[in-house]
Amino acid sequence: MRERRQERREQRQGDRQEFGRGGSATRYQMREKLVSFGDDFWIENEQGQRAFKVNGKMLRVRDTLIFETPQGQELIKIQTKMLSIRGQMRLEREGGPSAVVKKDLINIVRDHMVLLVDNGDEIDIRGNLLDHEYTFSRGRDKIAEVSKKWFRLADTYGVEIEPGADDVLILAATVAIDQLCHDMG
Repeated sequence: MRERRQERREQRQGDRQEFGRGGSATRYQMREKLVSFGDDFWIENEQGQRAFKVNGKMLRVRDTLIFETPQGQELIKIQTKMLSIRGQMRLEREGGPSAVVKKDLINIVRDHMVLLVDNGDEIDIRGNLLDHEYTFSRGRDKIAEVSKKWFRLADTYGVEIEPGADDVLILAATVAIDQLCHDMG
């Protein structure tokens, strides 16, 4: 029992070194509720520079958001088929692992989604998804945090990602979560 408490205490100390002010995590700024098919928006880094563009395309069979570099290079397609299983979006990527973001339909106590990566990696997403206060975790290790508390603007939230994590996949999953929450809400 003591070992488990000590392990959790060490885990929280490690999280504090990576996340929060002065931490080593990379921070991005996003605008909520601007994600819609047919619209484009930018994800900025901590310095306010445009880091990624999300290009909203409306197609006949499926809605697609294209996650791009500022120069227009496609990184990930975020897709939902019009007639598909409700509560999931596919993140298609060439040259890297693709993934699916799925809503946990059984969990009624807390918001919970899972990011299932094609390489077998499973990342838990827990917290208040609609209010942009949640974490991405691999087992007990927090790898990213989404929060509004870092910004004063009402429609803005941040995404902090630990060093070595797949920033592009985490940010694309965050966009997919935003879309899923607003589609279901």
